[in-house]
Amino acid sequence: MSDRLLVRNVPAEVHQWIKQQRQQQQMSQQEFLLSLLHRASAGQQGPMLPFESSTIEVPVPDTLPFTFIDLFAGIGGFRIALKELGGKCAYSCEWDKYSQKTYKAWFDETPHGDIRQVKPKDIPDHDVLAAGFPCQPFSIAGVSKKKSLGRAHGFKCEMQGTLFFNIVSIVEVKRPPVLFLENVKNLQSHDQGRTWSTIYNALVDLGYAVNFKVIDAAGWVPQHRERIYIVCFDKKVFGENPPFEFPSSPQGPKFKDILERTPDKKYTLTDHLWTYLQEYAERHRLKGNGFGFGIADPEKVSRTLSARYYKDGSEILIRQGTKTPRRLTPRECARLMGFPDDLKIVVSDTQAYRQFGNAVVPKVAKAVGEQIIATMRWQLTRSGNGCLLKTAPSGQHHAVAS
Repeated sequence: MSDRLLVRNVPAEVHQWIKQQRQQQQMSQQEFLLSLLHRASAGQQGPMLPFESSTIEVPVPDTLPFTFIDLFAGIGGFRIALKELGGKCAYSCEWDKYSQKTYKAWFDETPHGDIRQVKPKDIPDHDVLAAGFPCQPFSIAGVSKKKSLGRAHGFKCEMQGTLFFNIVSIVEVKRPPVLFLENVKNLQSHDQGRTWSTIYNALVDLGYAVNFKVIDAAGWVPQHRERIYIVCFDKKVFGENPPFEFPSSPQGPKFKDILERTPDKKYTLTDHLWTYLQEYAERHRLKGNGFGFGIADPEKVSRTLSARYYKDGSEILIRQGTKTPRRLTPRECARLMGFPDDLKIVVSDTQAYRQFGNAVVPKVAKAVGEQIIATMRWQLTRSGNGCLLKTAPSGQHHAVAS
């Protein structure tokens, strides 16, 4: 077989282009054509033909408009974050009536109730699906409590364990380009890793590139609060491996920064309760474990605020000189979670403690959201058509944001 290659009937404009290119690069015609073929065989970009249409980089604004839905919304930690990034909430869902009351007061919208009663087709199209799906079936505290009651936990829990699969059914129908999920750190270790494996594999099987990281909120608010953040990109929109990095942790505030100057005396522990907490802690110390109250150092960060804080506040107590310690006020809990003071607390102290203890930290969600926006901006620039495309169930594509 001859190693020669003969090409006939070369168009005049191509012939002229070859001549110009080889003269500019001071190459013979054979050298130039061989270099061009080598680049092509290696998958490299060669010089543009004069009649080829070049991809025009589309300028993308700093604030990128997008739509999102807020599932298992709680009191709207995700909504605050995504709204600050230019997002518009198209739908919200939260079953707890007290959280609905707070959500209504803050966003002038009452979320839909039980997600199990919602038909996925009735949910509006959206760019980002945000969900802090229920923590209790996967947390150490929740598992211990349900075991003691002889109840199932994790995906065996009939009421909450399958709620993640409601997310799956929504994704199957609506195909949002981005999934933004949050859960407790122990999601990865629950049930010897089987729970996380099930969730991860479900997301991959849906056709998403899955990114996840445990982030400590202490870089943004003055408490240790480790949560797993899961960010997924539809491969049919973003490709197999879109560029995404979780944010680095900044230098966070100190615990003293969230304290009220003149808290109500009702938050001071009674002598009886303080004595009980000290004795309880001593009993567990002798057993060699770390259960007990925690006095927060004003110059550092506190323990994690939990939904059970309303019971006695023992995990985060504040010294008061010679007096017995006090618990946090609801407003201090709001600040500890990063919620602004202009959001009015409209529920009882008990419900407020529960709500803030279960909430997503808006500042962390915003920091992760900024990285999501960067990837969305990359996709918009890459696509060259000025819109983020979403894959419809039929395989056709239609724009959902521009």
